Amino acid sequence: MKRLLTILIVVITLAVSHMASAQMVWRETNRDVPGRSLLDPRVSDGVELYGANGVITIKTPRRITVRVFTILGQSVSQATLNPGTSELRIGTRGIYIVKIGNLTQKVAL
Repeated sequence: MKRLLTILIVVITLAVSHMASAQMVWRETNRDVPGRSLLDPRVSDGVELYGANGVITIKTPRRITVRVFTILGQSVSQATLNPGTSELRIGTRGIYIVKIGNLTQKVAL
C-alpha cells in the first residue's frame, strides 16, 4: 500500500510540474519595465534582462534564443525571441538561470 501511494504521489507531482511548465510561454509586450537591467546592454549587444514580481522580461534589438533553468538545472523554458520586449511569467518563486547566447545570469523572483 505504501509503495502504491508513493508511486501515485510521484506521478501526480510530475503531472503538475509538466502542466506548470507547459503554461509558461514567452509573450511579446509593449510594457515599460521599471528598474535596472541585470545585464549591461553595452556588454550584452543591447540585450537587457529584468526579473521582478514573478516575471522575467527581456528587451532585445535582435532575434535571440533564451533558455531558463531552475537553480537545480531543470529546464523551465526555451524559446527564440523576436526583437522587442518579451516576458515569461513564472508562478514559482526562486532563483532561475537565464542563458542568452554566451551570456548566463541568475534571476531571483
